[in-house]
Amino acid sequence: MKSRSDIGNLKGIGEKTKSLFHRIGIYTVEDLIRYYPRSFEIYEDPVPVSEAEEGKINTIAGSIFGRIAVSGNRSLQITTLNLKDMTGTIKVIWFRMPFLRNTLGKGGMLILRGRVVRRREGLIMEHPEIFYPASKYEEKRFSMQPVYPLTAGLTNNTVVKAVRQALEYADASMDILPENLVLKHGFMPYETAVQKMHFPDSKEVFIRARERFVYEEFLVFILSLRQMKENDGRAENQFILKDRPEIDRFLNELPYDLTNAQKKVWEEIKNDMKSTHIMSRLVQGDVGSGKTIVAFLALMTAGLNGCQGALMAPTEVLAKQHFENMSEMLQRHHIPLRPELLTGSMTPKQKREACERIATGESSLIIGTHALIQEKVVYHNLALVVTDEQHRFGVKQREALAGKGCKPHILVMSATPIPRTLAIILYGDLDISVIDEMPKNRLPIKNCVVDTSYRETAYRFMKKQIAEGRQCYVICPMVEESESLEAENVQDYSAMLSGEMGPDIRIGCLHGKMKQQEKDEIMEAFGKNEIQILVSTTVIEVGIDVPNATVIMIENAERFGLAQLHQLRGRVGRGRYQSYCIFMTASKSDETKERLDILNHSNDGFFIAGEDLRLRGPGDLFGIRQSGILDFKIADVFQDARILQTAGEDAGRILDEDPGLKSPVYAALRRYIDRKISEIMLETTL
Repeated sequence: MKSRSDIGNLKGIGEKTKSLFHRIGIYTVEDLIRYYPRSFEIYEDPVPVSEAEEGKINTIAGSIFGRIAVSGNRSLQITTLNLKDMTGTIKVIWFRMPFLRNTLGKGGMLILRGRVVRRREGLIMEHPEIFYPASKYEEKRFSMQPVYPLTAGLTNNTVVKAVRQALEYADASMDILPENLVLKHGFMPYETAVQKMHFPDSKEVFIRARERFVYEEFLVFILSLRQMKENDGRAENQFILKDRPEIDRFLNELPYDLTNAQKKVWEEIKNDMKSTHIMSRLVQGDVGSGKTIVAFLALMTAGLNGCQGALMAPTEVLAKQHFENMSEMLQRHHIPLRPELLTGSMTPKQKREACERIATGESSLIIGTHALIQEKVVYHNLALVVTDEQHRFGVKQREALAGKGCKPHILVMSATPIPRTLAIILYGDLDISVIDEMPKNRLPIKNCVVDTSYRETAYRFMKKQIAEGRQCYVICPMVEESESLEAENVQDYSAMLSGEMGPDIRIGCLHGKMKQQEKDEIMEAFGKNEIQILVSTTVIEVGIDVPNATVIMIENAERFGLAQLHQLRGRVGRGRYQSYCIFMTASKSDETKERLDILNHSNDGFFIAGEDLRLRGPGDLFGIRQSGILDFKIADVFQDARILQTAGEDAGRILDEDPGLKSPVYAALRRYIDRKISEIMLETTL
């Protein structure tokens, strides 16, 4: 069987399982081989109850003390028991597993492995894995078991079995790295490295294998961007957008002055748009630094030059909010441009009418989601596309628009503060501008880092803020160790918080397993203050602008990267009220204290990113995932900064020697890059 063979050729994968694999982007045996674990379960020796650590996965051996109870209602039954050893007793709970009362009620020793958290009644082990009888634990002791990203209906066990089969077909022909680079960096041979990525013998072996594929991921990304810049960078400007007096009048009428940083970036954008070549620019600016108004100025300039500008937002809620703000601004300042909203949830009739106005040029400022680049949308004269980093305007979107016969200016907005040295490598296809100054009217967010004993005090503070008319966020991390994943975690927390807060405070719940429409409805309700507390996973990072939200409490803050915590904190502090961020941590380690202390004493995203880079050396299995920073499968911009630097230098040297990658040495690498671009293009047209 070839690596490009259909995944359905593997044993045990019928049509139903095959469709589940398709849902997570796995179509071929090679796709499966490159579908790396997101974490590992490491089965270490059990610890005594007295040494169980709060906020961590613990393995405990003991016997059941007293009776097993089942409580709650039909939709959420909770099974409870007490596990006892020579050093003490710990309470254990499972959700929706009432049958355990019969399974475990026979007595005898058992081993439980799960996260230990602190609740009002003390330490509790939540939803642990069960080894009964205890001897079953020996089968996994000291092993590293891969945990894969899943979709509903697909179990981790199914993926493990399929990967074991697929790895039998992994050979040197699948290696895309030239031999000279493998030898230069001392990488493992491909077959060994890919085997150890999925089933390593130790942490050290995994880290060595991972380094090879992190380098490969960075190298492919950088080469693709550099080649794209070669193709696009010299493209002539078909839309020379000149300065317009209406923009100066608009700026004079604003109730505030642009900061010096905003003025500098706006000058750079204006110069790009009227130069001889098309603009490809990234505007990096901290959360709340005022990137949106700069984007609006660029869009209005396009419209006032008789052309069209499009703003692509990551969610419908945000697209609607941008549309409403833009409409109100144009009306208030008497600027004769028509905005248009285009999103996936609109009715066929609404879409058809909007597309007609776009095609004729009647609408000059188009705001929407990915619906903006669908095949049915035909533009009259699209001169500018503004996107945010969450879906960087890359190869597939550029090609989709080029196919419509236009080469627009590209402006990418990023709220992720990456140190400039890394940004230059990562955004090799873009010129970089930085807004490094905050508007004068913004009150700095007040921060505090606390342990879990502060939780009751935090709840009282949130009640006080809500009584004053404000709103709050609570962020929960994904429960990586559980196949029930994040949905249960957030829902259970919401149910618990409802009991704490009482019937007068409405609590909403948001997680990645929800359909986009559900997410949008909840965000819209929160935006209207119909929900007072929003309990969410990190999907909230790309949300709606809610100036009325003044408190964000981040549970298990030690499990996030500093850059991500800073992004999350940026959900508050957007209005005229004093805002607060509570970092809740169960960790007592000095390393965690040092990391969170940086956030406690600084609201400067660029300083925080630099400190994150300083503190995050190699060594963690996966790093602390930073979301919102491009779309790497395993690479981490901060932890792997050294590898990124190396890949950037190698990419530069390769393209100097062989700009088209035409040498036989780079044939496999070139084919892989070309194939990936073709697959992306196919996705765009579907």
